[in-house]
Amino acid sequence: MTIYTGTGDRGKTSLFSGQRVSKANARIEALGNLDELNSTIGGLIAALSPKCPDLINEMLEIQSDLFSISALMATTPDSPSMDTIESITQVQIETLENAIDRMENELPELKCFVLPGGHITAAWSHLARTVCRRSERQLVRFLDTLFSEQVSERYQKALIYINRLSDYLFVVARYCNRILGVPEQYWKC
Repeated sequence: MTIYTGTGDRGKTSLFSGQRVSKANARIEALGNLDELNSTIGGLIAALSPKCPDLINEMLEIQSDLFSISALMATTPDSPSMDTIESITQVQIETLENAIDRMENELPELKCFVLPGGHITAAWSHLARTVCRRSERQLVRFLDTLFSEQVSERYQKALIYINRLSDYLFVVARYCNRILGVPEQYWKC
């Protein structure tokens, strides 16, 4: 089987639920941002020291969660396929929060803005954080077009997860600098 099909040559692509939409569609833009985020986290994982297996395993779980969010976003709400999509749970959100708390307990109190960079793993984490924030903005834009009223709980949990993930990635950057002995650089401290 070949990777190319030619079905997207005219600027259309298929959703998970089967509908064909323009590649310029807000949903596809949101999916592209999530894909970029997942790939950037893959870069961070590749840069992490093998001495950080727990952090690597956490991030592999995050990548899996991002695929679940992508599947949700690639499925129209009224599609029968929606029944097969895993939702983000409160437990997954709390797992991120617990990881943030665990790492923050080992970090000095933050009193200034941190300049992105330091160790290569911290730089990758800051890059992933900024891609995550862009993904979040695009998801909000897309969901605003999808729902005229309140966003359903499934989508709301996905948004909360993405919001928490950017906080997690910020703390991972600081944590990597700390455990790898690279001092943080501060802005006008």
